[in-house]
Amino acid sequence: MSRRSLDVGAVVHHGGRAWRVAGIEGALASGGRIWLADPEEEGGLAVFDLAALVADPSFDCGRLRVPQVGLLSTVSEEQQWRAFAIERHVREVETGFPTADGEGPVKPQYDPHSTTLADREQAKADELAAQGWKNVSRATVRRWRERYRRGGVWGLVPKRRGSTLLDRADARVVEAMRALLPLEALRSRSRGWKKRMRRETQWWLEEHYGVGTVELPPPSTFNKLLGTVEVSLGLQGTVMQRRARVSRPEPPFKPTLVLRPGEWVILDSTPLDVLVVLDDGVVGRLELTTALCVATRGLWGVLRPAGSKLTDISVLLAQMMTPLVMRPGWADCLSMAASVVPHERLVAVDERLKDAAARPVIMPETVVVDQGKVFVSPATRAACESLGISLQPVPPANGPAKAHGERGFGSINSLFCQWLPGYTGSHVGERGSKVEQEPLHTAAELQGLWEEFLVHWHHRPHEGLRHPLMPQKALTPNQMWAALLPVTGYVPVPLASDDFVELLPVRWQAITDTGIRFDYRTYDGECLNGHRGEDSGVQSKGGLWEVHYNPYDPVRIWVRLPEGFREVSWIHATSVSLPFTHHVWEHICRTITPAGSREEHEAELALALDNFLKRASGKAKLSASERRVVAKSRASGAVPVPVPESGLDVLGVSALSFGLAGVFDEADVDDETVPDEANDVYPPDSDEAEADQSVDDSRILTDTNVEQDQWLL
Repeated sequence: MSRRSLDVGAVVHHGGRAWRVAGIEGALASGGRIWLADPEEEGGLAVFDLAALVADPSFDCGRLRVPQVGLLSTVSEEQQWRAFAIERHVREVETGFPTADGEGPVKPQYDPHSTTLADREQAKADELAAQGWKNVSRATVRRWRERYRRGGVWGLVPKRRGSTLLDRADARVVEAMRALLPLEALRSRSRGWKKRMRRETQWWLEEHYGVGTVELPPPSTFNKLLGTVEVSLGLQGTVMQRRARVSRPEPPFKPTLVLRPGEWVILDSTPLDVLVVLDDGVVGRLELTTALCVATRGLWGVLRPAGSKLTDISVLLAQMMTPLVMRPGWADCLSMAASVVPHERLVAVDERLKDAAARPVIMPETVVVDQGKVFVSPATRAACESLGISLQPVPPANGPAKAHGERGFGSINSLFCQWLPGYTGSHVGERGSKVEQEPLHTAAELQGLWEEFLVHWHHRPHEGLRHPLMPQKALTPNQMWAALLPVTGYVPVPLASDDFVELLPVRWQAITDTGIRFDYRTYDGECLNGHRGEDSGVQSKGGLWEVHYNPYDPVRIWVRLPEGFREVSWIHATSVSLPFTHHVWEHICRTITPAGSREEHEAELALALDNFLKRASGKAKLSASERRVVAKSRASGAVPVPVPESGLDVLGVSALSFGLAGVFDEADVDDETVPDEANDVYPPDSDEAEADQSVDDSRILTDTNVEQDQWLL
């Protein structure tokens, strides 16, 4: 009898029981049927569908098993030969033939037609005992058969493994640890002593099983068990590593396939690992907000003081959709005309690319952000929706969901930050002892270096960029952009002023007879006439009006009226002769105590603000807190903002403008909007007035007279 076929009289296993094949019928139109007889019950007979029976996982007809060569190679040759010898004995007990081909004579004691399975098992045990095998009984032969049925030849290899600490421990204690450790990691809680975890485990057991029901092991055993459970859950290591492991989604992970520039853009923020001189010797760090196009690996970034604002998102999106003009002193090889990009054809479509640097210009389709307040705010969602951009937040503390952006920060550190004075390293353990004493750059100098680095970035080959026709050559972001342009095309998207206003922070305020008031400032203008005291029609906001404001330029706001956005000025704007940011205003509000009506208090704040701005611009002696405020305010204006192509030029107006573009000087004394010195409560002295006057009487200083810069707020 061969084990290669299913014949009448063969012994099979199904449902945990042994059966003998009594008959097979295969001529029916509905399929073959098989009759199985129960050898232990006389007259017991069952009929099965042949195809369904063979497909049942519990069915075993003694088919040939291929030896697990890979696993067998891990044990000694002696153990391998013993396993193969046991296989032959098991085969003889079950089929009567010791070989797989089913040829040769059958011994009478192993003939399946004249003996029972129990008799053959006992005969095999007696035979092996006579040959010198030790501790072989009928039960041993039965266990061999069961192991061979489950694991083949590898199941016949003896495996001796001592019990582990997890096996010996109380399952309820292990359950408590497995429940508590992921919660600790998910909350990013600081690692404490194991005594705390021991106490928390006891509390958990008392809550779920009752007081005194489960006893904890001794402290030494508990500590070892805690480490073992941490390893089994993958929660060993630092707090950051534990949080990353516990928050990542379940594998398998599928790579993101992007085929168009801007199809998948990742936005993220992180403190830049470089110290800079902010103002008057104040040393600090800037925050970097980046956008990375996954298709081209194009990179854009905005440097700001700590704490990203919605205006940073506006600037970042504007950078992506606006060509970068070549800066004076840059090498010609960095221009788009000298790159692989089809420059002449693109200029015919968009004249803005004529003198542009070699950097991709894309329109984002899907923007991936984390759970940062600035990224998931309603204003950002509304602005992205108005621009046709899909906003996709990732789960909290889930770095792998935006791995391209996280890896980009590492490249910025290795390619840019580490070469600069004041590099702090990625953590305190990598920081030098005298980093603050190095010749640090100012925020404006660092911004210039950063812009040039971004152009160099797009000329550097990236290992993640491969062309199907040249799979072994790494392309640069510019080369990949040039390769995708013929497929996706290039459509210029001029940005109007309303696009930038949509990205500004939003508040819902009432329009009263005195105007709009918030943050101790009142805004009023003729455009509000006809809407004072009226309901906006937005029932979810109680009839309040949508107001957008710029933290870097508090002297104006934008109100959404039925006819569109309208700019409304601060009523005390003419009392303040220099631009300022929210940093300065918050400082003034903290130092001036209310002592009168709201109108008197606001006027007092405006006068105190003007005095502070004049003292700061004249390089007067300031306190440490005032210097920090001035430093943050100056650093906030280090990034130029692209000018909209149509509509009201919100970003490029002179005087107290958007607070981001250009370097400001004091207003001309002949300007009618500036109050006379006789009406000033805090008149500047002659030295300050002389120092505050620019050479060309211009309100906005250009790059050629930056040394005469007052200070950008």
